[in-house]
Amino acid sequence: MNRLESMLEDAMNDTFEEGDYDESRLSRLEVKWKRFLSSSVSSQRRVLKEQERIKRLISDISHQTKTPLANILLYSQILQEKETDPELVPIVRNIREQSEKLDFLIRSLVKASRLESDVLAVRPVRQPIAPVVEAAMATLRETAAEKQIRLLAENLEGEACFDGKWTQEALENLIDNAIKYSPAKSQVRIRVTNYEMFSAVHVRDQGMGIREEEQALIFGRFYRGREASRQKGLGLGLYLVREIAARQGGYVRVRSARGAGSTFSFFLYRSV
Repeated sequence: MNRLESMLEDAMNDTFEEGDYDESRLSRLEVKWKRFLSSSVSSQRRVLKEQERIKRLISDISHQTKTPLANILLYSQILQEKETDPELVPIVRNIREQSEKLDFLIRSLVKASRLESDVLAVRPVRQPIAPVVEAAMATLRETAAEKQIRLLAENLEGEACFDGKWTQEALENLIDNAIKYSPAKSQVRIRVTNYEMFSAVHVRDQGMGIREEEQALIFGRFYRGREASRQKGLGLGLYLVREIAARQGGYVRVRSARGAGSTFSFFLYRSV
């Protein structure tokens, strides 16, 4: 037992070496233990190599598509501003809309791939919640103003452990969805509730609501509900929200009723 304990201790310190082979059961165990450690190291190296390959691939995709898409968006905007032919105006508008959709799709897929492959790690640190909520709201005030929707913040006090950049990304997705599926001249309310283990950021809208049978499905990649298909979207926003929450020890929950709006709650773990 002492030798087994020593073998485990050496393995954890990466200092394990086989003793003299004497064909005893313990000696045979040392040989197998060494083979196991060697295969584990080899497997780890393969995983790291594959992650590096994926990282380069994602970087290449992001880099190689950025300039062409930016040019397409620019030229489509110029065409839209200058084109006056009634027959061509809707065509040019559709080109721009589809270009924007493609740009959003590529950026969302790159973000999802980086999260899934651990290319970009989520690093939670304990910090106040209010600044990240306010930053997310500021980003979307113009979008809300276009529909005459008021963004209202209520009680944003509290601290939790989260990655500021990724959490802002998740909250922007939730607020953007609330604006998108709410009627004009309505309200979107954001508030924070602090519990013993978690703090929750609630985003409540006055939209159409979500069918009960779809509430367990909406966080899946590319899933879009029947009513949601009438609005522009790709079905990636809520998937990213769920991934971001899970990777920093939290989770996301929805409460909704048909015709009575929805409340999405983004839970952040409070301890390091």
